[in-house]
Amino acid sequence: MVIYSDFMAALLTTGEHPFHVLQRLRDWQDADSACALVVITHTEGGAVRAPGALLAVNQDTSFGYISGGCIDADVILRARQAIESNEPKSLRYGAGSPFVDLPLPCGGAIEIEICPKPDPAVIRQLSEALADRQRASLHLTSNSRIAAQSRSPSDERRFDYQPPLRLRIAGRGADALALATMSHAAGYETQLQLLDADDIEDARRLGLSNIQQLSSVADLPEIEDDPWTAFVLLFHDRDLETPLLKQAVSGPAFYIGAVGSRHTHAKRCDALRAAGVTDPQIERIHGPIGLVPSLRDASSIALSTLAEIIDTAKHIPLRPESRTAFILLAAGASRRFEAGDKLLAELDGQPVLAHSAALRQSFNPGEAIAVTSPTNSGREDILTRTGWETITNPNSADGQASSIATAMNVLQSRDEIDQVVIMLGDMPNVPQNHLSEILAQAANPSIQAIMTESGGALCPPALFKRGLFDELMALSGDLGAKSVFLNSDSDTTTIPLSNLEGIDIDSVDDLSRAKEFEHA
Repeated sequence: MVIYSDFMAALLTTGEHPFHVLQRLRDWQDADSACALVVITHTEGGAVRAPGALLAVNQDTSFGYISGGCIDADVILRARQAIESNEPKSLRYGAGSPFVDLPLPCGGAIEIEICPKPDPAVIRQLSEALADRQRASLHLTSNSRIAAQSRSPSDERRFDYQPPLRLRIAGRGADALALATMSHAAGYETQLQLLDADDIEDARRLGLSNIQQLSSVADLPEIEDDPWTAFVLLFHDRDLETPLLKQAVSGPAFYIGAVGSRHTHAKRCDALRAAGVTDPQIERIHGPIGLVPSLRDASSIALSTLAEIIDTAKHIPLRPESRTAFILLAAGASRRFEAGDKLLAELDGQPVLAHSAALRQSFNPGEAIAVTSPTNSGREDILTRTGWETITNPNSADGQASSIATAMNVLQSRDEIDQVVIMLGDMPNVPQNHLSEILAQAANPSIQAIMTESGGALCPPALFKRGLFDELMALSGDLGAKSVFLNSDSDTTTIPLSNLEGIDIDSVDDLSRAKEFEHA
């Protein structure tokens, strides 16, 4: 136990993940310790760390690292000098650097910014976003100061961070305990769902504390998976494994794996189909799991599985979100709303539009465009504060189709955009995990369009891939994107949303019902 604890302590003091560095920096600031944040801004060649890697420094110690030890001592020294002078520094090490006595063995180069005494409010905002399992973006201004939101993109460099990986492991015996131990030792948040009391006792002896006991199909724990969660099934129990996997593939986890041979997995897939799971959902399951096939001991299976999870996680930034444009339609005239502008009506202390617009802040889409009308004032300020690029639709009175066309005109020439997600400004109750599930389903290349189904009707949020862009452009009147979905010859799918989550506000009565959801 002592050896295990020492091993854990050594791993968790490296400060590999930006979240842990920002947390440590925040602790120092709360204790009134003057400190600096070092950011890698550019690398060339075989650098150890990537751009965006962080190092926190105060006058006594440091946390994090930016190289394999080649230059860290010099960077820490210069960071402490910057704390004293309160002057930021831009430095280059390696090829082309003035520091000829500090060559990089890899032959490459590293450029860094030293930001002394960063704004505690900004550090707190970044740290809390990652703690809440949301993405966060750090912006370096032209004068090497740190911001959490960009105000002048042409002068700022943005570094995007994801929350640390999380593993949810459902299983029994040595396989589950071995994987959980390795995951926890690597610094990942680890949740165990175990069947047997003896396994739960063993897990606690190993220092694992986030444990749930699985009992029956009727009493499965609710999942809290997000796009940075991996779910692994490590036991054979048909009564439980089918509902557990059905639950997982309905969520946004980036990795879903199940132990067993190819024959076992084929039988498992048949059982899932019989339970109503679709083929695109089944295709998300890695089975057999692991990079190395046919392993038969727990530690090797755990290592092979964890390696596959890490390999899959490398592609999270390349998943649909980064090549997706979000379109928020906020140009409606509020004709049916009896009390002024429905998007500015108060809902739980904020305008309705603020709730809808805030959904964008949990993601980092390639583009985020909000369409407004020339006649509605007050909306653009809300949209700008939440990170939307606003464009005006001069023909908004012609119907929703003209707003979609206005946004598509901007996006049509942007080749880096593969798909669009269309959202409505008057749908304030859509949860983050619903949008995450849409993006996760879009990872299936055969699916060309996804719509939400709420209360028996199709509605936004809706996703359309590039092959349907021309159809979106050709819409007219107030048909909306649903007609493209219904008339498409391509593979499509729907994702359910509860009635209250899917409510759109057209009347004061609708607003009252939305308030019921907020206070439920």
